[in-house]
Amino acid sequence: MLSPQHERPVEEQQPVVRRKGKHASSTENRRMVWENVVWPLVLEVNRSYFTLKEYHVKRDAFCKESGVAPSKVAGGFVSLLIKNIITRDKNIYSIHYRLIPYMRKKAPLEYGLVIREVNTKR
Repeated sequence: MLSPQHERPVEEQQPVVRRKGKHASSTENRRMVWENVVWPLVLEVNRSYFTLKEYHVKRDAFCKESGVAPSKVAGGFVSLLIKNIITRDKNIYSIHYRLIPYMRKKAPLEYGLVIREVNTKR
């Protein structure tokens, strides 16, 4: 039996497996790290900065419960640094100053809103 679109036998047609591009994967990793590690950690410590050790504890707990590789989390974290959502000073990491009001209100803060806040010119 032939497929009318491809004129190949139906049983020969393979489902197309699409992989995300580099940009989409980076965004997905940033979102995952922000929403599951960094923001919950900021709310937990109740301050706009955290130490490297605090981050490692939170990251390890997330990796253990979700089965995500630490290297994938590390890539997302570095990407947050590059986007200036997080800044580093020695072993202290701080969130962008425009995100502090959300922290004070203990608001759930999705990655999309983070990007809008950080990149908005006022």
